[in-house]
Amino acid sequence: MSTQRTERLLNLVICLLAARRYVSKEQIRSVVPQYNDSGSVEAFERMFERDKDDLREMGVPLETGSNDVLFDDEIGYRIPRDAYALPEVSFDSQELAVLGLAARAWQQATLADAAARAVQKLEAAGIDVDSEALAVVEPRVGADEPAFAALYQGARDRRPVRFDYATAGSSQSQTRNLEPWGVVSWHGRWYVVGHDTDRAATRVFRLSRIVGPVEFAGPAGTIEIPENIDYTAQVSAVEPRPMNEVAVLRVRPHSALPLRRRANSVTKYNDEWDVIELPFADAEQLAPELSGYGADVYAVEPAELSAALMRRLDAVLSAGAAS
Repeated sequence: MSTQRTERLLNLVICLLAARRYVSKEQIRSVVPQYNDSGSVEAFERMFERDKDDLREMGVPLETGSNDVLFDDEIGYRIPRDAYALPEVSFDSQELAVLGLAARAWQQATLADAAARAVQKLEAAGIDVDSEALAVVEPRVGADEPAFAALYQGARDRRPVRFDYATAGSSQSQTRNLEPWGVVSWHGRWYVVGHDTDRAATRVFRLSRIVGPVEFAGPAGTIEIPENIDYTAQVSAVEPRPMNEVAVLRVRPHSALPLRRRANSVTKYNDEWDVIELPFADAEQLAPELSGYGADVYAVEPAELSAALMRRLDAVLSAGAAS
């Protein structure tokens, strides 16, 4: 499924899940941005019918009905929260570790901005909104790289971009023209994969090495993205991460399961701490992951990692004080 279609379906779910009453097709078209851009009423009708079928095939409990008990000629739609929410589930330790990694992958609410705008439009249309219902689809995006939003938009809209890029070990940057295919996280870093038009070849760029803003270099819809491309394989081929260092960490009992799974050893230090030895490649790469555990993880060795972690935590505290 394309990124545009996925985003449209997500916005539709947000619209119908947040509303306490049935939402008419006219209201849906005015609230969901992609329907506004569909053009004619006929095009919207065809798109909406396909989307309804897709949601039902996915198991989304889409209901139809009327808000007027006397006149039911205007059919509306909604998604009942109780039927949509997952039942209580339980996981073993390995499954919890995987879920923990997935939950930590997204921290900044880039897509949540679209959800907030959809809710505002619903309220502006006079629709009673249950904001708490959105907790079951709340998207969290953790990408603090300044270039992330523009590159994500470029890949989503199939739009070429231009940016200045500094290669490893160089203080000089060069302008790169890229047709972005996708943005991927690999071992704590973000990369964009695409076609470098100047070099006529597939290239991978680390977002942290992009200097200055990313500019759009052409209209949307002008990029052909190859099918079945493995973005992770593209990144791993150019960014191998040998684990040549070993970190000694103190970890609270029953916490930091992803770290424990990757550790060479786990031993009990005292009633408050365990000690784990964790292989790693780069202190600056590992520090952001460790900082996410807050007071549950403390870096003992090496000193380079401890210093990188302290810089990361100090930056977080400074940002919080500034806000």
